[in-house]
Amino acid sequence: MAETGKILILCAVSVVTLAICILLLLRSYMKVRNREEVLKESIENLGKLNDKLRMDRHDYLNHLQVVYGLMELGEYEEMNSYLKKIYKEILKTGKAIKTSKPAINALLAAKNAEAESKGITFVIEVKSDLKKLQIEDWELCKVLSNLIDNAFKALEESDREEKKVRIDINEDPERYYFTVENNGPMIPEELRASIFKRGFTTKKEEGHGMGLSIVSEILEANKGKIDLKSNEEETQFTVSLGKGEE
Repeated sequence: MAETGKILILCAVSVVTLAICILLLLRSYMKVRNREEVLKESIENLGKLNDKLRMDRHDYLNHLQVVYGLMELGEYEEMNSYLKKIYKEILKTGKAIKTSKPAINALLAAKNAEAESKGITFVIEVKSDLKKLQIEDWELCKVLSNLIDNAFKALEESDREEKKVRIDINEDPERYYFTVENNGPMIPEELRASIFKRGFTTKKEEGHGMGLSIVSEILEANKGKIDLKSNEEETQFTVSLGKGEE
């Protein structure tokens, strides 16, 4: 009888051990799968950015011909107006290509194009090259992508005349800061602590809650922080991450 009890205990321990191993394998598999999905999206974004740069180069040669022709004709006022329009287009792409991380640059360029298609003003301010970034590029892409998508979602039902999303990438001697700001509806005070929890959603606040648990989990794993400020004028998420060695 005692021998049977020992066998049962051994079997139980084996089953529990096997279950733990399966759970760990599933967790690793999901992590790899998520990474592959983000990497695939990053490659697609890089391809789109490369195509846009090629098109821009071709277009700029044509623009130069037009400007030269206007100058030859003495149409200086028309030439000035034409150059202003070209300059705005150059800024749209140029502002998104200021970091040392091609995947981040491609993501910002892709989101800029998406914002334009949605009628959203997309402002990018990059004040850091991110050379000492410790977090994996694909993980940061996932964080920024989720925050930007939530900003777009928050503006979908907004009655603002001008819908605006601003991205600010900055740094100090110890940390990097990534701010995603939109002028959509305010997030109620009582919901702010809950929106980062897995499974949280309400019909009204669905736009803010989507993907924020993923953002929180990635930042927790990389010793990062996220700060939320929201009022009637704007909602601002600021992510901070420590620096590593070059």
